[in-house]
Amino acid sequence: MIQQIMTSRRSVRRFTSDVPSRDLVERLIEAAISAPSASNKQPWRFIAITNKAVIHNMEKAVREALADIVENVEADYRVMVQSYVDYFTGFDSAGLIIVPIYRNVSILSKIVGTGLLTQYRDDLETMERDSGLISASLALQNLLLMVHELGLGATCMTGPLVARQAMNHILDIPPSWNVVALVPVGYPDEEPYPTSRKPVERVLRWID
Repeated sequence: MIQQIMTSRRSVRRFTSDVPSRDLVERLIEAAISAPSASNKQPWRFIAITNKAVIHNMEKAVREALADIVENVEADYRVMVQSYVDYFTGFDSAGLIIVPIYRNVSILSKIVGTGLLTQYRDDLETMERDSGLISASLALQNLLLMVHELGLGATCMTGPLVARQAMNHILDIPPSWNVVALVPVGYPDEEPYPTSRKPVERVLRWID
């Protein structure tokens, strides 16, 4: 059953005007927070946005950032880049945006002494920094699968993070927290075709 849910899930970008109820949103978050996390710190929070003015301001901030980016791309590449970054916007058509946020899982790096080798200190800090993001990403995947299970649609958008600082300001996100992605959620108004996947033999390496 879980394999069928995973393989049939699609990224939905067009939605009807109906907005999922709060009860449905809470079921999505319940599924999300059942994910494993580093040291069981559960370093995630979720912001559910239905305020159209706020969603509009988020979209506006991303478009302003993208306009500056495209303007500063070499002229020969602007058309190509523009077609690519168009996928970073359009989320304002959704009546609901869920924004997972996370913070670093800092434990060991706070208590080790100065005698620790630089190599190990760097690796430790990287591990703890990434542990928060990895944990939140596991929760995000749970959320996306539950969206599909409930007959809703969603897409995971990291492109809008080109306006990360503006997004933090609009959503009043504390400095110690970071946005994982934007997840527009709603009732699908399209049936996207499945996208191709690389075969297992291209992505798997055995060490026997």
